[in-house]
Amino acid sequence: MKNEKLVLDVAYQPQERTARSTSSIMLDVIIALIPASVWAVWQFGIQSLFLLVVSVSSCVFFEWGYRKLLHKSSSIGDLSAIVTGLMLAMTLPPTAPAWVAVIGCFFAIVIVKQLYGGIGKNFLNPALAGRAFLMASYATIMSSYAVPRSLKSTVDAISMATPLTYMYGGQEVPEFFTLRSVFLGTMPGTLGEVSALLLTIGGIYLIIRKVISWRIPLSFIGTVALVSLIAGSGTMDRGSWMLYNILCGGVILNGFFMATDYVTSPITARGQIIYGIGCGAITMLIRYFGSFPEGCSYAILIMNLCTWAIDKAFNNRQFGVSKKDVKAAKAAKKAAKEAAK
Repeated sequence: MKNEKLVLDVAYQPQERTARSTSSIMLDVIIALIPASVWAVWQFGIQSLFLLVVSVSSCVFFEWGYRKLLHKSSSIGDLSAIVTGLMLAMTLPPTAPAWVAVIGCFFAIVIVKQLYGGIGKNFLNPALAGRAFLMASYATIMSSYAVPRSLKSTVDAISMATPLTYMYGGQEVPEFFTLRSVFLGTMPGTLGEVSALLLTIGGIYLIIRKVISWRIPLSFIGTVALVSLIAGSGTMDRGSWMLYNILCGGVILNGFFMATDYVTSPITARGQIIYGIGCGAITMLIRYFGSFPEGCSYAILIMNLCTWAIDKAFNNRQFGVSKKDVKAAKAAKKAAKEAAK
């Protein structure tokens, strides 16, 4: 023990002194997603459970295989691969074939996460990057939504459009898509967007457990609410339009679970608020002016690329260092440069 060298590896960001391990944090995220996952399985049947299992298993396998192939230490125990697989599955429609999930998991784990060094070094959210890749490659599959169990007695069809599709297609939302139904989770969509109630409960659990901060979800969802309330629509009153924009699609899922990813979101308090506002604003720009009725995934990925700049702009001073000290240090640095000329 006396000759053992202790090495501090600061390559992984962000750094934080904490009594909690990565695996315990990831376990909390898994627990928070369980209610919405169970509801999705109940609404869409055994195919949804199969997708969840395939997605999680694929992510774990690809992470294990990549690190084994390159003779790196195993990282399966930190549970991050399980979280990535679960989150990616939550962005898939219940009718998606298993091979689509496998391809998305390969892109998320190998291309986005492991090629950049593994957990803590990826600059994009792996699950959302996997979804974006699948949307670009298999748009038809990724935009085909099954009729939920609760609506099968009402709708005589195998698949149906989501409320957002009606809203941004200039059509009236069918009467069976009430605010109550979309809040509780009786609507078509991806596995992780059908129940705003259960996703909100999971998000509150993460805030209580101090896994995530309230700043990003509140600024994200609040911006979506504000923009939709101001912009409005001719198909319904402004209040209802705002609530439908929040409850339908991926705003709740992405606000609590995707945008708050430690690695790809800012670490400063002010930076997190700016980041959340950016996510919400870009989401609404895509919804109003884009080709797709949903824009959360692309909005977060765009803001992921801006995280470094946000952190740099709002970086806190070192503890114990005043503004006067910072000015003095800058003046000394400038004087040293001039003396060296």
